[in-house]
Amino acid sequence: QVQLVESGGGTVQAGDSLTLSCAASGRTFNSVAMGWFRQVPGQRRLFVGTINHLGGTTFYADSAKGRFTISRDNAQNRLYLQMNNLKPADTAVYYCAARRVPTIGVRSELYDSWGRGIQVTVSG
Repeated sequence: QVQLVESGGGTVQAGDSLTLSCAASGRTFNSVAMGWFRQVPGQRRLFVGTINHLGGTTFYADSAKGRFTISRDNAQNRLYLQMNNLKPADTAVYYCAARRVPTIGVRSELYDSWGRGIQVTVSG
């Protein structure tokens, strides 16, 4: 398994930008695909975006397309989620997750390692 720790969350105004970071350790980071998910209390965890092991392939949920960018720095074992033009509907706990394989995945059950999550609150 890989250990994941998210950072960078907080409270922002609608229209603001925020970048989440996920520090990874344990498994060879550059051999596995990664993903971001989010969850509102009482609702199921939703896919946000995914990136393959080398960063050349990404895929986003419709809600994230055009506003969010997922990237990774394999030298630093870090995953990022740049979020622009944030909306109140983006308020959630955001989780980074790791797969065991290099290829991207949309479904949460494809991921076997999860961070504890970090709160993002968008007001306004």
